Amino acid sequence: MGGFSGKTFAFSHVAAGFIAVLVGYTSSAAIVFQAAQAAGASPAELASWLWALGLGMGISCIGLSLWFRSPILTAWSTPGAALLATSLVGVSMAQAIGAFMFASVLIAIVGLSGSFDRLMRHVPRSLAAAMLAGILLRFGLEFFGELPKQAGLLGAMLVIFLAGRRWLPRYAVALTFLGGVLLAAVRGTIHSGAIHFALTTPVFTAPEFSAPTLLGVGVPLFIVTMSSQNLPGIAVLRANGYKTPASPLVGSTGLLGILLAPWGGFSFNLAAITAAICMSSDADADPARRYLAAVWAGFFYLITGLLGGAVAGIFGAIPHALVLAIAGLALLGTIGQSLAGALSAEPERDAALVTFLVTASGMSLLGVGSAFWGLVFGLVWSRCGARK
Repeated sequence: MGGFSGKTFAFSHVAAGFIAVLVGYTSSAAIVFQAAQAAGASPAELASWLWALGLGMGISCIGLSLWFRSPILTAWSTPGAALLATSLVGVSMAQAIGAFMFASVLIAIVGLSGSFDRLMRHVPRSLAAAMLAGILLRFGLEFFGELPKQAGLLGAMLVIFLAGRRWLPRYAVALTFLGGVLLAAVRGTIHSGAIHFALTTPVFTAPEFSAPTLLGVGVPLFIVTMSSQNLPGIAVLRANGYKTPASPLVGSTGLLGILLAPWGGFSFNLAAITAAICMSSDADADPARRYLAAVWAGFFYLITGLLGGAVAGIFGAIPHALVLAIAGLALLGTIGQSLAGALSAEPERDAALVTFLVTASGMSLLGVGSAFWGLVFGLVWSRCGARK
C-alpha cells in the first residue's frame, strides 16, 4: 500500500493531471451527451450522468494511484458511449441502467477472477508499445494537420512549447496551455457566456433488467469496454514499465460501475490516452513519482463531477484547435518513446510494425476498434514468424 511521501507537490504534476482531464472531456464528452440523449435523459439526468462519471473517475484515480504508487487513470468508455448513442434509442432509462449494471458485473468478474492478468502475460512489451503508439499517432497528426488552418494560435503555441522544452522542460506543456488560453482570450475565441456554475444534484434511477436489453446493450458494452479500453489501458502501463497487476484494477472499475450505474455511471475502465500524459517525463522525470500526476487528475475529475451541469459549457468555451494542440504536443514524447520501444527488439519488429499500422488505421471489425485488432494481428504475426 502506498501514499504520499517525500516531496508531494510539483506544478508539473498539477499541469499533467489537468491536461489529462481536459483532453479526456473535450475529446469525448459530446459522445456521452449523445448517449444520454438517446436514452431520453432530461437535463437533470444528463448532469447526474456527468456527476457519477466524474465522481467515479476521481475516486478511482486517487485511490488506485495512491494504493499502487503507479499513475492509474480511469475513464468512461468512449467506444461504449458511442455504442450507447445508437443502441439506447427506444430503451427506457431504467432498462439502460440495468444494462450498465450488468456490463459492470461482467467486468468485475473478469477482473477479479485473474483471467485478464493471465491474458496480458502473453502480450510482448514491444507489441504493447506499438499499440500505444498507434493509439496516440492521430493526436500528433491532428495537431500538424490543423497547424496551417490556425497558424496564428497553433504556431505561437508551438514556439512556446519549443522554448519551454529548451529552458523549462518540466513546465513546457503547462506553459504552452496557459499561453494558448491567453492568446485565445486576446483573439476573442473563448466563449464563456454559456458557463453557469452550480453543484449537481444526482438523480437516482432504479434498474430494470430486461433480457433483450441485457443481451443487446449490456454484453456489447462489456466487450467494447474490455477490448477497446481496458486492454489498451493495461498496455500503456506495461509499455511505460509499470508492473501493476491488472486484475484489481479492472475488477475495481467493474465494482465502481455497479455502485454508480443508478446515477448514470454507465461504465468505468482504465484510460490509455490520458494516462499516457501522466506517464510522460513532462509529468515528472522520476517514473516512481508520476502517480502524483494521476492523483491530481482524480482531484480535477471530482471537481468536474460536482459541477457536472457546468462541464459542457466550460469545455465548449475552449477553442477546439487549442485542445488539439495541447493534446498533440503533450503526447509527442510518449509517441516517440513508444515507437522506440516497439521497434527496439529486432525479432519482434515486423509484428510490432503490423500492430502499429493496424491500430493507427482506425479500422473497426465486428464492432470492435482498431486497438484490439492491432494486438490480435501483431500476436498472430509474431506466432507465424516464430515458426519459420
